[in-house]
Amino acid sequence: MVVAPERLPGAAIEAAEWAVPSRGSTFLFAAKVAAHRARRLLADLVSGPRRWGKADGGAFSVALGESATPLWGEERPEERAYQLGKVQNLRRATAALDGVVVPAGQVFGFWKQIGRASRGRGFVTGRMLQQGCLVPATGGGLCQLSNAIYAAALQAGCDIVERHAHSRIVAGSAAAAGRDATVAWNYVDLRFRPRSPLRIEARLTRDELVIRLCGEPGSQPAGRLPDPVPATPPTIARSCATCGEVSCFRHEHRPGAAEAGRTVYLVDENWPEFQEYVGRQHRPEDVFGQPIDGARWRLPRYDWHARGYRRIGSAPLQTLTRMVAIRRAPAQGTARRGAELRGAERIARRLARLLTPDATRVCVAQSLLPFLWQDGHLGGREVAVLMTRLPMAELHARLDRAHLAHPERATLGDFRATPALVAAETEALAYAAQVITPHKDIARLFPGKALVLDWTLPKARSVMRQPSRRIAFPGPTVARKGAYALREAARALGLELVALGGELEGPGFWGDVVMTKPVEAADWLGMVAAVVQPAIVEERPRVLLQALAAGVPVIATPACGLGAQPGVSLVPPDDVPALIDALRSVTG
Repeated sequence: MVVAPERLPGAAIEAAEWAVPSRGSTFLFAAKVAAHRARRLLADLVSGPRRWGKADGGAFSVALGESATPLWGEERPEERAYQLGKVQNLRRATAALDGVVVPAGQVFGFWKQIGRASRGRGFVTGRMLQQGCLVPATGGGLCQLSNAIYAAALQAGCDIVERHAHSRIVAGSAAAAGRDATVAWNYVDLRFRPRSPLRIEARLTRDELVIRLCGEPGSQPAGRLPDPVPATPPTIARSCATCGEVSCFRHEHRPGAAEAGRTVYLVDENWPEFQEYVGRQHRPEDVFGQPIDGARWRLPRYDWHARGYRRIGSAPLQTLTRMVAIRRAPAQGTARRGAELRGAERIARRLARLLTPDATRVCVAQSLLPFLWQDGHLGGREVAVLMTRLPMAELHARLDRAHLAHPERATLGDFRATPALVAAETEALAYAAQVITPHKDIARLFPGKALVLDWTLPKARSVMRQPSRRIAFPGPTVARKGAYALREAARALGLELVALGGELEGPGFWGDVVMTKPVEAADWLGMVAAVVQPAIVEERPRVLLQALAAGVPVIATPACGLGAQPGVSLVPPDDVPALIDALRSVTG
């Protein structure tokens, strides 16, 4: 919203704000705005506020001020598009603010921190207040953010350097309580100076804008002021679409049709379970974003059935770059993990272009989730996550426990993401309304909001099986897949082993265990008494599903995600005695 640079006294305000603007008055208003902007630009070049950097919140654990205001305040159909635009503008602005640290005694400037609200920077059309009317404008709705920051700054005991009240007051609003702070690029600003260092947390929940100012331990505000409580229900403000002044040159004679909310599906690797779910759930008005057209490029891993959508987008360059980087990276270790994460980040930022303001729900692949959250694209939307692996925080915790018990197993310690990325994923998963997965161990971590899909078994084929003391290990041969426990159990029972994956723990890992390599990929199921994977963590139990489809017994840990079912014997991870007992039951 913007206000005229001049202030009118007393009762003159009410008359002025409802006057029908003319082309002449609008031209004069624009000229005054240009003059004020030029004057502010020159002043700021000499002694304006700085743009402050961001930091994590570890050192800022004391909440000094907070404001939470509703996102959706206008229910009329003709205003829905502008409401969606306002929320989109708040997403872009809060992404610029979240994590900013303002040093003690230094000035925070709203516009210096956010920058101009232009379409090139992702801002869209919302409502702003101009000459007494709510009119469409790029960046409209940012006054809700400035109001919230002002309320939090007062609570935190900050010195207010610059603040402007709205020229029009709506009953029940922050302006009616004297707690508002309007802004207009760049000459109507909100500026304050904290008395101790503080960090800004700026987030959108599905229904609220939340601003929190946090200080270091020992910080105390000078005096806390409660958030205003509206004495009366908020009044619906007059806009160009509803004022009835059809003679006004700015009147919206043909207001745009209200946009119905739509879902955007942002996927990564094609799992058959997710393929079936998305195909069943999507509607013609929804949008689909995939890494690459798998059918066109003959890449089964990305061969999604992308038909029947309003719009389809992809990130082919970013996907091919990721594929090359992963192929060049070592088969195990931090370099490979880094290539995977950097590739997912590039794909997420490309596909984020599909998240237009009318997207009220996002169904997103877990690999893309933390990057979209960090960039502020998910707030104010309902989020569902297609989960393919443990949350990074849980994954790290399990590997850390295993590494502490077995520090000699180096591969348990080189499978990590950065703390910032772990925190982003944790926050995004807490925000999500639903997690969708066939993996039973993952679903168990989200009681009340997990949608558990059935695993898709491959096409069953008959295999000729004979009594055998040979077992199969899906691999690869690394500690997190349970290779050490299986090696010990195989030695104890004198079993022969068919190892299907690469030996990433180093040559000679299996030592004196008798090894057999299948002559053809299709014949190994008939060679074994069971398929065994005593994994600490496992994302894709596809070989185990293949065994189940063929009627071959499976011995696995709960971490493999199959759950209790016929044909599956579950054993605890890294429990060699339990594994030996399970193996005896199938090998005799």
